Amino acid sequence: MDIRRASLLACTVLLLPEVTQAQTKFNFVTNDSVIITGYDFPASVAPHALVLAFHQGGAGGLGEYAPIAPRLQEAGFHLIAIDQRSGGDQFGGTNRTVKARGESANFCAAAADLEATVRVARARYPQLPIILWGSSYSGALVLRLAAQHPDGVVGVLAFSPASGGPMANCRGEERSHLISVPVMVLRPRSEMARESARHQAEQFREEGHRLYVADPGTHGSSMLVPERVGSPVEATWTAVLSFLSEIAPTP
Repeated sequence: MDIRRASLLACTVLLLPEVTQAQTKFNFVTNDSVIITGYDFPASVAPHALVLAFHQGGAGGLGEYAPIAPRLQEAGFHLIAIDQRSGGDQFGGTNRTVKARGESANFCAAAADLEATVRVARARYPQLPIILWGSSYSGALVLRLAAQHPDGVVGVLAFSPASGGPMANCRGEERSHLISVPVMVLRPRSEMARESARHQAEQFREEGHRLYVADPGTHGSSMLVPERVGSPVEATWTAVLSFLSEIAPTP
């Protein structure tokens, strides 16, 4: 092989997307010029909906959702997870967005990342209805997102939606009454012992949103990962997949 051909081949390889375990890494830019890393998990069968999954504080998209994605892919859901600007290396993954920026932002600032993900998802997969999925602080942000940008959104899952001091300017319950699509809020039983969680759950029930209490469970989307819960989680998966089939049935 001559040097020119070898150089061309090397350039071609560098331009290819990174593909690992049925997942493709890609980048996009938010309206405020932050470069976001996303992970595209195609459905194992013909997809009937697109799940946009957002991670909890201290984590990244691949770290939190790598063990969750296969079950959704098998059920016919195309999944996109991202590394938000607020996060870290929890669950063994690398938050590439935070690494590139050199620091983690506050929770509310990541709302721009979620908005950009919806914009990109609509452009990439215009034929698929969108399901918003959030964990902890992003569980609160997806509630606001569904109220503010409902086009194409058919449902919302909020796992342990945060409501503490760091969420003062972006609490999900401030906009949840404006959501017109089905919402499922999930919490582990241990969190329901907190007064703030009980008050939030009572508000959601009054607004007509569905509440599921996972027992056993743990914080955020990790309640679907048996290794993180320390117990079987099939009951929680059954509830989640049942809700998904209701809001995005197989065509």
